[in-house]
Amino acid sequence: MKHTNKFLAILIASIIAFGFAACSKDEDNDAPTCTIVSPTDGEEITQGNTVTISVEAEDDDGSIAEVRFYIDGVGKGSANSFPYNYEWITTEEEIGSHTIKAEAKDNAGATKTDEITVAIVSSGGGGTFTDPRDGKVYQTVTIGNQEWMAENLAYEPSSGNYWAYDNNNSNVETYGYLYDWETACDVCPDGWHLPTDAEWTELTDYLGENAGGKLKATGTIEAGTGLWYDPNTGATNETGFTALPGGYRGLDGTFGSIGGYGGWWSATEYDTDGAWYRSMHFDYSNVTRYLDYSKELGFSVRCLRD
Repeated sequence: MKHTNKFLAILIASIIAFGFAACSKDEDNDAPTCTIVSPTDGEEITQGNTVTISVEAEDDDGSIAEVRFYIDGVGKGSANSFPYNYEWITTEEEIGSHTIKAEAKDNAGATKTDEITVAIVSSGGGGTFTDPRDGKVYQTVTIGNQEWMAENLAYEPSSGNYWAYDNNNSNVETYGYLYDWETACDVCPDGWHLPTDAEWTELTDYLGENAGGKLKATGTIEAGTGLWYDPNTGATNETGFTALPGGYRGLDGTFGSIGGYGGWWSATEYDTDGAWYRSMHFDYSNVTRYLDYSKELGFSVRCLRD
């Protein structure tokens, strides 16, 4: 019996020691590293492009068994040997923010993750539209989920109030007509419309900081390179919208601010007298939302695809 008890004691001690050794072994395994190196956090990716998601993963006390790739929480693929890459086709992805996550697992089962956020943006592809009413061809541009005319409207309606700047028809080819609000609401061709206040806001929210600069045509009058006065603050025209400073017509029939200012009606009225509009200036880079209490002013029109 004495020998039996001694044997049991040794057996129990061995089991405990083995357990401690196993635990110690597990605890000694370091997790691997995992870093998404491409694309970068916050990067904008044009819809339709194929993006290589590239991960750097290492394991100091073992080896990398697998790297898995996730888009918005959905597993998309894996790589179990270097290079740890996944080709992400964005053709069917929605415009907006998306989360990319990578998970590296080592040969002992330990894992490490990294996560970034990217934005899918519209290709901004331009095109043309021919107004069937007069045959004029307009450049168009897609910004976010909206398709805009990339030129001010230059249609001469059979009724309503509209003017060439300074009553000089040579200005119409470049700047389009200036319309009062009532006329502006009905002047766009079929399939297009005067954008609402909310649709203008959708555009500027999509563009974010320096929205006006992204919309304004580049160059300055002084340098002979454009139609805005110097300094044409922030202008990059990276959207292709090509906003021009067509000025305005006042209630007294005078015209002003060509070269320094552009104003564009929205279809949203405030009351029987006033309506919302947007403006851009030569000396700052934002888009200003204004309420004017006279619908009889003359501003430019940009049409938005229905």
